[in-house]
Amino acid sequence: MQILTAILMLCGGIFCFLASVGMLRFPDTIIRMHAATKAGALGSGLMFLALASYYLELSTSLRALAAIVFLLLTAPVAAHLIGRAAYCTKVRLYEQTKIDELSYACDWHQGEDTEDDT
Repeated sequence: MQILTAILMLCGGIFCFLASVGMLRFPDTIIRMHAATKAGALGSGLMFLALASYYLELSTSLRALAAIVFLLLTAPVAAHLIGRAAYCTKVRLYEQTKIDELSYACDWHQGEDTEDDT
């Protein structure tokens, strides 16, 4: 059981490390959030699984599973809201960004593309 715990902890550490490297290396806020939420949530989830497999107690395992569920439910929502806030405060996007799917989201952007109904 300690081997499984070590493997889960090592994999979780690798994913958390990759999330931190992505936060440093990716060019803009929107892309950085993908690294933080996807790799960070997976790495943290694997570490919680390692905790549950190490102790093998019902209360500890249930707490670890509850933390994983909470993490998987809140991380994407938080990333979405942070990305929308960054976009609406006009944080500069990466110059190779081609698709603007948030053009409807901000008050400042709606005034630029309105059509005259008269």
